Amino acid sequence: MIQPFNMLLIEDSPGDADLTKERLEYCRARTQIHVVFDGIEALRFLHREGEYTNAPRPDLILLDLNLPKKNGRETLQEIKQDRRFRRIPVIVFTSSETERDIAASYDLGANAYVVKPVDLERFTAMVRAIEDFWFSVVRLPAT
Repeated sequence: MIQPFNMLLIEDSPGDADLTKERLEYCRARTQIHVVFDGIEALRFLHREGEYTNAPRPDLILLDLNLPKKNGRETLQEIKQDRRFRRIPVIVFTSSETERDIAASYDLGANAYVVKPVDLERFTAMVRAIEDFWFSVVRLPAT
C-alpha cells in the first residue's frame, strides 16, 4: 500500500489555510495536510509535544513568513538548525515579494520561495506545481 505524504502547513490566516488545504486535497488525494497557525505551534508539532504527541513527521513544510508569536524566519531557522528536521524541505509560501525576504529565507535554509498568487486559478496551479515537483519529481530522504 502506498503511504500518504504528510505536509505541514504553517499559516496564520484561516482563510489562506483553508484555501491551501482545499487546493492541496483537490490536487492530490494521498496527501495528508496538517495545519498549524504560528511558529510556536509548528515547533510543538515537529517536537511532538502536547496535543501533537502522535503527529507524523512531515515530508514537506509550507511556511508563511508573517506569523504571530514566532515569525516564519525564526521558525525556519529553528527547523534548519535542528539535525532531526533539517532534511525536511521547507517551502516559504508567502505574499511577500521583497528581495530582502527572499534572500533571508534562502540564507536560513529554505528549499524554495514561492509568492502566493491572488488569483484562484493561478493559486491552484501553483499548489499543483509544488506537489508535483516535491512528491513526484524529487526524491526525498526516508527520515
